[in-house]
Amino acid sequence: MTSPSSVDRVGRLRRRGFLLEWITLVWNVVGVIILAFLAITASSTALAGFGLDSLIEIGASTVVLWELSGTGEQRQRRALRLIGAAFIALAVYLLVQSAVALITQHHPAGSIGGIVWTAFTAVTMFTLASLKTRTGRALGNPVLETEGHVTFIDGLLAVTVLLGVTLNTLFGWWWADPLAGLVIVYYAVREAVEIFKPHTHK
Repeated sequence: MTSPSSVDRVGRLRRRGFLLEWITLVWNVVGVIILAFLAITASSTALAGFGLDSLIEIGASTVVLWELSGTGEQRQRRALRLIGAAFIALAVYLLVQSAVALITQHHPAGSIGGIVWTAFTAVTMFTLASLKTRTGRALGNPVLETEGHVTFIDGLLAVTVLLGVTLNTLFGWWWADPLAGLVIVYYAVREAVEIFKPHTHK
């Protein structure tokens, strides 16, 4: 028989999981808007790719919120497949854009705003990732724990984009920007493969 204290603990952990996902969701919604503006003004492939990745992460957070609400497994699988397709589309788009930028030697403008936003995003994502992983493990919820790993990867991507934009802004290394975009291509393909693996939906 489940004790009242155990039920209260599970309730607290579930509420914490909801809060962490909502923070991630709101941050990424704001990020999409900011990154769209920064990418256009700087003509940056890396910032555009990171903005599109943030858009996909919104979908990932939504899936976890559904799962925490006890949503059906069939709906969750459908949502995950849509996210996988979005990652593939992102990879194709960035691969073409990065290749064109490298071949034509496109020089994006520097972006102090891009440096500031990606730096703050990296710190935020690493913090959220740690809290999600611990909460998911304590709750016995593999979906939340796994999404914590995705958030950690998002933090690593922020660091990659930060590096590319910083090198271009400070030293004029224009090629660092599209190379950062190619890192996101690798990540997007890897995530899509994981989503579409048969064991993912068991």
